[in-house]
Amino acid sequence: MNKKIEDAINAQINAELWSAYLYLSMGTNFRAKGLDGIANWFEVQFKEEQDHAMIFYKYMQSRGARVVLKPIAKVQTDWKSPVEAFEDTLAHEKKVTEMIHKINELAIKEKDYATQNRMVWFIDEQVEEEEEAGKNLEALKAIGDNALGLFMFDKELGARQYHQASALK
Repeated sequence: MNKKIEDAINAQINAELWSAYLYLSMGTNFRAKGLDGIANWFEVQFKEEQDHAMIFYKYMQSRGARVVLKPIAKVQTDWKSPVEAFEDTLAHEKKVTEMIHKINELAIKEKDYATQNRMVWFIDEQVEEEEEAGKNLEALKAIGDNALGLFMFDKELGARQYHQASALK
């Protein structure tokens, strides 16, 4: 693996761990506000982002590349509403998608076919991430100020369960 790709994937590992930390912060915020279902959704998301970091981590090791862990930047700790949190989530997932695409573009430029292949899983995963965040955001916007609607939505998100990423199995 060449140095450019190694550096890009190391940066992505840091970004995935930052994402995990962000989603854990969101979960903490909503659990403190009594929205345990929404908190659960973000806590599951936290675990998924850790999986993503580990997929990159193991991929780097399998290629004989050096993983270099850097400090994780501070994350926001308070969101006024679930709508605000899911707006931030969707915007963040779009940013992650751009980062994944840039790694793939670099792999194409550097003719690193193994990395191109690995990136297919992440590209597909990001489609799902953006879709789910977008659907939750739209549902919350439709609910508006309806307390019963928020109660039902919170219960629905409370049913979300963690499933280890298929690429780790």
